[in-house]
Amino acid sequence: MLFSLVRCLILLLLLTLTDAGRTLIKIKERVRNLQLQKAKQLLLTHTASGRQPLRHVKEGRIHQQLDHFNRKDVSTFPQKFFVNEAHWQHPDGPVFLFIGGEGPIYEFDVLAGHHVDMAEENGALLLALEHRFYGDSINPDGLKTENLADLSSQQALADLAVFHQYISQSFNLSHRNTWISFGGSYSGALSAWFRGKFPHLVYGAVASSAPVMAKLDFSAYSDSVGVSLMNEAVGGSEKCLAGVREAFAAAEALMSRNASRVARDFGCCQIPKDLDDQIELMQNLADIILGTVQYNEEGVLMSIDEICAVMTNKSEACEEEVEAYNRLVKLSQIYHSTSEEPCLDISHEKTVKNLMDTSVHSGRRAERQWTYQTCTEFGFYQTCEDATCPFSGMVTLQSQTELCPILFGISQHSLPGRIAFTNTYYGGDNAHTHRVLYVNGGVDPWRKLSVVQDRTEEGDEAQTIFIKDTAHCADMMSGRVTDRCSLKKARQEIEKHVVGWLKMAAQEKV
Repeated sequence: MLFSLVRCLILLLLLTLTDAGRTLIKIKERVRNLQLQKAKQLLLTHTASGRQPLRHVKEGRIHQQLDHFNRKDVSTFPQKFFVNEAHWQHPDGPVFLFIGGEGPIYEFDVLAGHHVDMAEENGALLLALEHRFYGDSINPDGLKTENLADLSSQQALADLAVFHQYISQSFNLSHRNTWISFGGSYSGALSAWFRGKFPHLVYGAVASSAPVMAKLDFSAYSDSVGVSLMNEAVGGSEKCLAGVREAFAAAEALMSRNASRVARDFGCCQIPKDLDDQIELMQNLADIILGTVQYNEEGVLMSIDEICAVMTNKSEACEEEVEAYNRLVKLSQIYHSTSEEPCLDISHEKTVKNLMDTSVHSGRRAERQWTYQTCTEFGFYQTCEDATCPFSGMVTLQSQTELCPILFGISQHSLPGRIAFTNTYYGGDNAHTHRVLYVNGGVDPWRKLSVVQDRTEEGDEAQTIFIKDTAHCADMMSGRVTDRCSLKKARQEIEKHVVGWLKMAAQEKV
């Protein structure tokens, strides 16, 4: 079936939240491009057989103000969106808005996914809006540092409000059309914030794996990955975590003595010539495990069970420290066997050069834009300075934040104040927002910055669904036969909330 076959693609389009190293970014791009090609070929096959799922999808552009908060500035940019009317019960059916995050949107965002399944069941008009400064929604010179000042979550929410008005006029919508917003990861936070800042526009919001709490030093990310590596329900064990910890300690120790051997063992393009290159290498090795945990059992990389099988497969031939190191080498080889890259590029100089690229084609890569948003709004720096971190202690807050002044002239000393403002503006993980459903997985490290417990006080409420054994944004996909029972049950709970909101809205409008 078309929708289930492109499931892996949709996952990658949804989940592009920041990651400290470059390996995970490259993994996402490689798999996403491959799956996109397969999906296009499949669409051609279905079209040839008489099925035309794309015929209901229309692409459009809305010219948004670059700065919604400065009426004297009339500059605009073209913002991309998609509309799918296939399931809409005209004229009073609800509107389901899929919010784009830090990456491009595609036709599939209104063709597949759990929100699309619910739209079909509830007769909803489907919309997807691309985030400003990502994908195709950017001016030719938009990535220059002086122009990035118009890139922020506040501006993105204003875009959504203007888009709401535009669609309402275009489709002759009224107060009888109930809007529900959906998003995952960063766009999940936007979904919650859109409901919080514009409650008269969107009746309810689903926020999947949404990091609504900005955090400068997100050391809890690596700690959470360590906990998941011990989770026996998903194939982890204490032995697995210990093996990972030993392996990284051994790799770091050997690099201080024999960097050329480490570079050779891990297939690096160059010998790490300085501390920055060494940090780049250690972060890229960690990314293999971070990516596995964050996207566990979702068809991206290996699973926790498979990684732990590698990291706990001891032999009698080697000492424990050497054996742990060799297992990490093997894990790296398994990853690189699926890569089209001839070697692992660990040049920090090249990383900086790529991030300074302001040409239009780099807009679809998204690293420069998202790095800017981490410097100005969110932090989210995945450090490893705590003793509990199972990876390399070389990945420090200093090393993570030094790009802010290099790339954008943003002082590292200003970061705490910027992040504090974000939490004050939105309320962090304690925002008193009505009819927002927060969905999180127990294996997902990003749950630490979301809302995971119900809260009801003085008429305000936070509603939550916690899926103990699933990963990042797993609930946003259409169901599979192989899904865990907890995930199937969670989707039913999400549907119950959405249907309940629609019934409540209908009663209010009688």
